[in-house]
Amino acid sequence: MVEQIFFQSSLPRAGSTLLQNIIGQNPNFYVTPTSGVLELVYAARLNYTNSPEFKAQDFELMKNGFINFCHHGMFGFFNGVTDKKYVLDKSRGWGIHYNFLNTFYPNPKIICMVRDLKDIYCSLEKKFRENQHMDLGLVDHAKMQGTTTEKRIDIWANSQPVGLAIERLYQIFRENINDKMLFVRYEDLLSNPRGEMERIYNYLELPTFYHSFDRIEQITKEDDSVYGIYGDHTIKTKLEPPKSNAKEILGDGVCNWIQERYKWYYDIFYRNL
Repeated sequence: MVEQIFFQSSLPRAGSTLLQNIIGQNPNFYVTPTSGVLELVYAARLNYTNSPEFKAQDFELMKNGFINFCHHGMFGFFNGVTDKKYVLDKSRGWGIHYNFLNTFYPNPKIICMVRDLKDIYCSLEKKFRENQHMDLGLVDHAKMQGTTTEKRIDIWANSQPVGLAIERLYQIFRENINDKMLFVRYEDLLSNPRGEMERIYNYLELPTFYHSFDRIEQITKEDDSVYGIYGDHTIKTKLEPPKSNAKEILGDGVCNWIQERYKWYYDIFYRNL
């Protein structure tokens, strides 16, 4: 029987799948791949808001019923797939929808993995270059769209999933939701995994579990073809200190441009750079 549900709402290409599979070593945890549970309650909210049957009844009564529906619906879903005590549900949307989540699951605990944005964009560019056998719809030479690294980064910065995730993170700080979340830098998880896992368990208010970082089994399974070339959810089985090749792939000028464009991000998470 599930007792508590925790949430992960991380940036793309920032180690979210890795973290799920590390925590999944704890036998008390059921960890999800990219989850659709948020989509279930989000769609239910739309129907609740627009259905005349609910509008025609007592507002407070219907509101209480809907909140209860979402709360028990979420637990019902997970009790249908696991008998473990704790769940860590992964969806990029939980952070920005904190206030909605808080209405039916009070004081939720949300973990957010972040990473140097230069390395996130570098990861996307490497995937693009490795898949030249495919027309990804990103480059249009006639219109001069996506024809350079700079132009491709600009496209990613203004679209899903990266641009939307960064925009949401910016808004999370504007609304002070960040005070209720735990942020874990990808680089710190790789360099000091035991210390970062202790931080996570302290935040979740659970006893620390002794994890193995040399033999990480892939527990979560996803069909990456659904997400295209950028949806690589396969993890490395052993943690190693992070190595950045962003300057090699993107060039100094692009790296400086990224750091200037997202000054707010670097001021918050990477003042040491």
